[in-house]
Amino acid sequence: MDKNNTELALLPSGFADLLPPDAEEEARAITLLMKHFAAFGYHRVKPPLLEFEDSLLAPGPGARMAPDTFRLMDPVSHRMLGLRPDITPQIARIASSRLCKEPRPLRLTYASDVLRTRASQLRTRRQFCQVGCEIIGDGTIDTDVEICMLALIGLKDLGLKNITLDLNIPGFAARLTDGKMTEDMKSAIRQRNQDALAASDIPAAKTIAKAMQAAGPAKTALPALQKLELPEALTKDIDILSQLCSQLEAAINDLALTGISLTIDILDQDGFEYHKGLGFTLFSPHIGGELGRGGCYEVQFGESDPPETARGFTLYMDTIGKAATPPSAPPKLLAVPSSEKWTTLQDLQNQGWTILRGAPDHNCTHRYDSGKITPIE
Repeated sequence: MDKNNTELALLPSGFADLLPPDAEEEARAITLLMKHFAAFGYHRVKPPLLEFEDSLLAPGPGARMAPDTFRLMDPVSHRMLGLRPDITPQIARIASSRLCKEPRPLRLTYASDVLRTRASQLRTRRQFCQVGCEIIGDGTIDTDVEICMLALIGLKDLGLKNITLDLNIPGFAARLTDGKMTEDMKSAIRQRNQDALAASDIPAAKTIAKAMQAAGPAKTALPALQKLELPEALTKDIDILSQLCSQLEAAINDLALTGISLTIDILDQDGFEYHKGLGFTLFSPHIGGELGRGGCYEVQFGESDPPETARGFTLYMDTIGKAATPPSAPPKLLAVPSSEKWTTLQDLQNQGWTILRGAPDHNCTHRYDSGKITPIE
């Protein structure tokens, strides 16, 4: 490739061509996940890549994504458009508008690419595929369990051996301080600096330090959190979190799933700005970045409409691609002369063969000739 062609092949930072076999593996994983979600009664939706900025970045799930959104002017309407940086805000819009009269709870699923203006240390790509589920109109703990289990089962079906489900309560510290956190306190929480919190003159800071110290496996974190002196609303949230962990452990044992860890970091707040009551992140050891995240939030279309409770999660296929186990059996590639009838090719495909017409033998595992199939050494 000469210099000019090399320059033409360059892509912007954070964008990449997904080549074989990675593209096939991602498509296989998406198909498996969507089949899994459909079996639980989730209906697929496909929102547009572009939306009016006003609706895409409306208060709720979309508002926090404003800094990550590509914008452009619509030459037809002369209004500002946004390229979706996340699909959850679009699901909220669809549920609150076009599907507002559908019976609740409403179960929706999706699989599409998103684009972002900036990357991060853990997610270097600015275009990647999101796959997820949302339940709108049901705020029970059974729904929380369902959402968490759907994510875990789906990831296990993809061959991930070890998965951590890390639970948190969004806005815990802000609620404990009645929204009066200082910048020093926010910095200490972000840096997990227990000493700085313990030395603070603010009474709530010491409780936050104890909550930070409790982070770890759910079995040890919950008893420590239940000993904290908290406002009634936060105590109730801790009790709900305890019930959720008990039901998740029962479901995991019922399915005999292995390699799943439940942990709690009550102060994990980044990216959960619009969540309420419950948030969670999915990790896998030795894999950089999040496999996915989810939790509880509210959807509202228009200031006069009452909000609806919702639960959901999003899986990030760029990270999952690093951790998922590919099929153990390589594809059977059959070299077939281009002179063979198309009905013959169809019969061979129905038998499970992948056909390469007129392909050189070195590209295939087997050869078809005169009605016989022989392996290629």
